Amino acid sequence: MRVAVIGAGIVGVTSAYELAADGHDVTVFERRGSVAAETSFANAGVVAPGYVTPWAAPGMPMKVLGMLLARHAPVRVGATLDPATLGWLWQWWRACNAATWSANRTRMQRLAFYSRERLHGLSARLKLEYERADGYLVLLREAKDLTLARPGLKLLAELGMRFHLVDAARCREIEPGLSPDTPLHGGVHLPDDEVGNCRQFAHLLRSEAEQRGARFRFHTTVQRIVPGHTPQLEHLEITAAERTQFGTSIESGGSVDSQRSEPQAPLAQSEVFDAVLVCAALDSALLLRPHGLRLPLQAVYGYSVTAPLRRFENHPDHGPRAGLMDERYKVAISRLGARVRVAGSAEIGGTLARHNPRAIETLYKVLHDWFPGAAHLSQAQRWKGARPMLPDGPPVLGASGLPGVWLNLGHGSSGWALACGSARVLADLIGGRSAALDLEGLGVERLR
Repeated sequence: MRVAVIGAGIVGVTSAYELAADGHDVTVFERRGSVAAETSFANAGVVAPGYVTPWAAPGMPMKVLGMLLARHAPVRVGATLDPATLGWLWQWWRACNAATWSANRTRMQRLAFYSRERLHGLSARLKLEYERADGYLVLLREAKDLTLARPGLKLLAELGMRFHLVDAARCREIEPGLSPDTPLHGGVHLPDDEVGNCRQFAHLLRSEAEQRGARFRFHTTVQRIVPGHTPQLEHLEITAAERTQFGTSIESGGSVDSQRSEPQAPLAQSEVFDAVLVCAALDSALLLRPHGLRLPLQAVYGYSVTAPLRRFENHPDHGPRAGLMDERYKVAISRLGARVRVAGSAEIGGTLARHNPRAIETLYKVLHDWFPGAAHLSQAQRWKGARPMLPDGPPVLGASGLPGVWLNLGHGSSGWALACGSARVLADLIGGRSAALDLEGLGVERLR
């Protein structure tokens, strides 16, 4: 089959690989100049299936309200919200009940465990060498943090996950670089979880997909999908010369949005395929809306700071060994080769281009609390990405209801943790096979 994949983030790249590995003729359309150039560019890199849960949880609305004035709040809400964002918040609030949360948590974690299995299988079979480290340590600053974490530990036990509730001394054995000056009550150690460089993995898998015949069309924006037995795509490609002529921004990273001089741009081209797979994050809603499919996708922004680690010959453990989470501030600290990345925040409202200084300040605070002086912060890369989130939590996988059009989108902040499993599911479905995973509650009908 001729299959078009719209979007080359981690979800689109893994989908392209799985489809190409199955023998399909795959073309990937991406508006940026490379893979993993937006939401997948500088995420936390954590793969921890037990912690993949819906943001729409019981009690969450009151927690968010209580954080509105906090200096280092894990969740931030913009001062002005447009009608679409207010509508999304209403649907999110309605999903914050125990029954809905429990069902969606089960769906997301089922996909997360399958995805981790696929990630490990691909990495081993293809001999993919990317920056990664085993182990995940959740840091509990005070006894009350442990009390708040108890329900989550109960869920981990129900899932049969291997974890250890450890005291402060054991935390410092696991992560010797932790500062002795920051109060620490204890932690939760998950030795089977991991962190990895999502963007690096995406580049490696792109190469593998191309070796299997997949083509990547960069600087190409899909303007319209025409559903049908042989669906069509109308797309606009900007060449290097035209980008120079029109002054088009092609910066990567997610925090700079391209603006095109429409009156001078070339006319859109049209191509026919046997199937179209939409993995275009937030732009997916714009492509599908003209056909009556209204997906409540909303940007929930996240931030990260990445910096090279300092080298100390007499203190080789300066900096993290693997992945950590500061439970109080919901900030992750990841070891990526010779660098450290600190990532967090959930910001509703605002724009991609405007960076909230308080969100960045929180990241620096958490890094300084646990690993003071560990990184060359003068060389730090700051990043903000728009995570495409559905109000109830799980992504949407499978047939769209439109002829020839398939969906793999809405993974929110868990795209890296869910991508490999989601991709295999879609490749199976497009190929006419049953998925190896129970897809109950993951289809588009859930949103209708």
